[in-house]
Amino acid sequence: MAFQLGEDNDAGMNEMNLIPLIDIMLVLMIIFLVTATVANPSIPLTLPKTTAEVVEPPQEAVTISINAEGEVAWGTQVISMDELKKRLDEAGQQSSKPPIQLRADKESRYDTVAQVMSRASEAGLTDIAFVSE
Repeated sequence: MAFQLGEDNDAGMNEMNLIPLIDIMLVLMIIFLVTATVANPSIPLTLPKTTAEVVEPPQEAVTISINAEGEVAWGTQVISMDELKKRLDEAGQQSSKPPIQLRADKESRYDTVAQVMSRASEAGLTDIAFVSE
C-alpha cells in the first residue's frame, strides 16, 4: 500500500508564467525613467576666450496694424499713408532691414493691405509676416 499526497498528475508545468517577468520589467522601466530625468546630462565646461566681435541682436520687428475702418497704425500711433511711406523708406535705408509684422483686422479692406505691402516692397522691406490669432 503506497501512501500518496496530492493529485496524480505527471504532466508538470506546460506553460511558463510570464507575470513575474513583466512585473520585474515594469519596475526596471520605472527606475530607469526616474533616474534618467534626475540625472543631469550636461558636462561642466570652461569655454575658451576669443577675440571675435559681438554680433548685434536683430532689430525689433516693425508692427503695422490696419483696423476695420482702414486706419493704418505704426506700432500704436495712427498715421497716414504718406507718413507710412516715409517711415518705411527710412527703415529700408538702414543697413539691417527690420522685419514687418502686419496685423490686419478681418473686416479690413484687401486694398488697404495691398497698399501697405506695396509700399513696404518699394522701400526694400520684403520680410513681411501676417499676425493672426
